[in-house]
Amino acid sequence: MSESTAWSPLKISVFRSLWIAALVSNIGTWMQNVGGVWLMTSLSDSPVMVALMQTATSLPVFLVVLPSGALADIVDRRKMLLFTQGWMLVAAALLAAITVMGFTTPWVLLGLTFALGLGSAMNMPAWQAIIPDLVPRKELSSAIALNGITFNIARAVGPALGGAIVAASGPAAVFLLNAVSFLGVIAVVFGWAQAPRESSVPVEHVAEAVRSGMRYVFHAPALRSVLIRCWLFIMCAGALWALIPLVARRELGLGSIGFGVLLACMGTGAIIGALILPAIRRNVPMDVLLSVATVVFAVALLGLAYVREIVLLGFLIICGGAAWMTVMVNFNVAVQTSAPSWARA
Repeated sequence: MSESTAWSPLKISVFRSLWIAALVSNIGTWMQNVGGVWLMTSLSDSPVMVALMQTATSLPVFLVVLPSGALADIVDRRKMLLFTQGWMLVAAALLAAITVMGFTTPWVLLGLTFALGLGSAMNMPAWQAIIPDLVPRKELSSAIALNGITFNIARAVGPALGGAIVAASGPAAVFLLNAVSFLGVIAVVFGWAQAPRESSVPVEHVAEAVRSGMRYVFHAPALRSVLIRCWLFIMCAGALWALIPLVARRELGLGSIGFGVLLACMGTGAIIGALILPAIRRNVPMDVLLSVATVVFAVALLGLAYVREIVLLGFLIICGGAAWMTVMVNFNVAVQTSAPSWARA
């Protein structure tokens, strides 16, 4: 039996195809994030409006991810992914068109950013839930880490690339490229011959499935503990995403390319974290690893608040990216391996 490595899941053709398509799409998403936030700093001088871009991206998760997860446990996940990817394609294309015509206002930008976040929130549970269907159980940890690597390679490449494109051609160009990037995922998912799911649990309506999932979490202390810890971490860690554009533009005087490079530091750190995490997890207990990573991320947040030397700040953000990846992969693995298939999404 061959030994599982960090890259073993890529030997599975369908996982490899989805991984590559997701990488391209995630690069488009990070280019979109840079273009959107940078456009907002041009449309409004209000720090609240700039911070609301992060709210517009994240609020849909709070609003719809639970019913979306229940829906993904009921319907054909392949069809759900096709719908959500198409939704995001249309939202990005519409924003590109409105921006080209010069009709974009701060509230229009927030509204269409919210629409993209809504598509992402609806997509997320089904995407996470299909991973155990693509790889053997022994490869699950590596597959989840690789899934995170696509996001973080994109976070390393997309912002810098997006910043350069914004500087050269304006934000509408990155919005259009993001729309095109969804086509690859749609093509791969459309061609995926998903094995039918077998379940002894009767089919439920969405509201019933939400209640069933909530009851399961309530009566599963270990899973409940993981979800609470994850929520507490993200509530605080989200400040980094919200405030980087203000620090870049107002405190450091950087242009769109410099802002993109700072975001790329976060992605670079996350890639480093994903690559070294398998070896560290074999030697360090999970609770110790999570505690150390949380402290490192807190130091990165303090750096964003007080450090104005760009090289040192970039290094601290790289460390924050590695810590973020470490925390989120461990939480994700804990949830995926402890939840039954009927409640996984």
